Amino acid sequence: MVHDHHHPHDHDHHGDHGHHHDNEYSDMQARVKALETLLTEKGLIDPAAIDAIVETYETKVGPRNGAAVVAKAWTDPAFAEWLKADATAAIASLGFTGRQGEHMRAVFNTPDTHNIVVCTLCSCYPWAVLGLPPVWYKAPAYRSRAVINPRAVLEEFGVTLDKSKKIRVWDSTAELRYLVVPERPPGTQGMAAEALAELVTRDSMIGTGLALSPEQRP
Repeated sequence: MVHDHHHPHDHDHHGDHGHHHDNEYSDMQARVKALETLLTEKGLIDPAAIDAIVETYETKVGPRNGAAVVAKAWTDPAFAEWLKADATAAIASLGFTGRQGEHMRAVFNTPDTHNIVVCTLCSCYPWAVLGLPPVWYKAPAYRSRAVINPRAVLEEFGVTLDKSKKIRVWDSTAELRYLVVPERPPGTQGMAAEALAELVTRDSMIGTGLALSPEQRP
């Protein structure tokens, strides 16, 4: 296993790495939280409705941006090369840009290498292409174990890789976030980008899943 640290972290020191924005409420988050509490208490909104909206952004709306990026990379070799060379610009060309102006880097799964993304110091996550982070992404168990034993973590997600396949772990920071480009599934020749995008799951773009086969298409 190669543990690639684009920006090496001191794992014992939670100093100011520009990560604090995900750990504490910003002014805006605090105001939203206060407003949500007030509206709930007044009986004007149902917390279950908010949960449903959040779930939609977490699993449906948000990741569709990233899925479009992956499908274009699968079908357009020039775009794939641009995504490798300058993911921030390539992704921005499709109209998806980060909320904090963070830089993006795309890492491509290949027959001999599988990539997985973690943020060991907090929960930095490419919101612009994946929407809201899943709850488990922020969990200390995932953040530590994905680095120490990524193969076991992948197996818990139902992804069993050939023992010969190398796993690379990429550590996100506030300044640099990663997008995994999963391998294109077999049997998808001739499929249009829109149909291919339906095979790209959020987990496959974090590296904790694989793209779906055409038979698994939702």
